[in-house]
Amino acid sequence: MALRQHGICHMNLYYLPPDGLPVFPDPAHAGAEGLLAFGGRLRVNWLTNAYRHGIFPWYDENSPILWWSPDPRCVLLPEELHVPKSLRRQVNNPAWKISVDAAFAGVIRSCAKTPRPDQDGTWIQPEIVFAYEALHRAGYAHSLEVWRDGVMAGGMYGVTLGQVFFGESMFFRVSDASKVGFVWLVRLLTLWGYRLIDCQQVTHHLMRFGAVTMARKEFLDRLDELVPQHPDSRAWRIPEGFHPLA
Repeated sequence: MALRQHGICHMNLYYLPPDGLPVFPDPAHAGAEGLLAFGGRLRVNWLTNAYRHGIFPWYDENSPILWWSPDPRCVLLPEELHVPKSLRRQVNNPAWKISVDAAFAGVIRSCAKTPRPDQDGTWIQPEIVFAYEALHRAGYAHSLEVWRDGVMAGGMYGVTLGQVFFGESMFFRVSDASKVGFVWLVRLLTLWGYRLIDCQQVTHHLMRFGAVTMARKEFLDRLDELVPQHPDSRAWRIPEGFHPLA
């Protein structure tokens, strides 16, 4: 496909020069599957500007950086979390230990290495790892870890802007670890004043927890409302005695 440079649209796909400014096209120009642009760079300013406008990178080792903005979007309103009865017993199990931002590098690398039954390989390339570690150092990316017997049994990470949490990936090495961690994460996000969780893609797993689909325009309107706001000043610290089902 012949693509024009400097952000000029060709067949609904934009090329973003890596030496240019981190400016993205209108997400309304994305294709039917949500693909909007390619190119650019994985730098803090590029990534934060992308998420601010409902865009995220997703690609494999054989392609350039691809930028997406699906319509509809899968989201979860934190206060609408549904915890299945079958999972409550596990969440109440004191054998699980939870931490936040204690091992971000370990979480993202585990997400990259853990085999997934529906995927051949991983989209979390080394440059993705380095980029999101930079986001973490800059205070935009966070992780939640789930421990069992002193070993990391699961975890997840995502990006935060204002009162929005953009979920990226999760993994587990012990059955139910990621599900338990997800319940903890959503309850903590609720406590900390986050008002929207971006789940990106629709999955049956997320729908069981209460996720819903939201039209892109509504999603972008919500970003306009929530990104300029601030979460609680105690965000990303777990209060002593906190329990997600209390």
